Amino acid sequence: MAFTNNPLVTHIISLIYLSTMKTSADPRHKERQKILKSLFAQGFTDQPIPQKAKKVLKKGKILDKEIKSVAPIWPIEKLNRIDLAILRLAVYELKYESTPPKVIIDEAVELAKEFGGENSASFVNGVLGTFYENQKKKNE
Repeated sequence: MAFTNNPLVTHIISLIYLSTMKTSADPRHKERQKILKSLFAQGFTDQPIPQKAKKVLKKGKILDKEIKSVAPIWPIEKLNRIDLAILRLAVYELKYESTPPKVIIDEAVELAKEFGGENSASFVNGVLGTFYENQKKKNE
């Protein structure tokens, strides 16, 4: 996990990322859209999927366990499939990649607004915010 203990450094890095990605034409946003669509389509179609989606699927049980730990009243099998795909992608990125956590959470919320239901964005934000805070506490 790529958390830094220096809040100023984290803030500066987050601002740099956020200032360069706040458009729907951002290549990182486009890539996440593609991955999200592939994750969502799994189980409905048999199609080639991006490498990162394969990595997310490979870690599926671990990611689901993490999601369950921060959203225990929401059984995984009852979650909206697109919300679950967004959460899996974001938790994967938070656990295994070095992108600043606030950027990952912001992007997940944007994907939830774009693809999810009426309450998806707030649900995704709450789950990921709790996950992030728990991870920070573990790393202290």
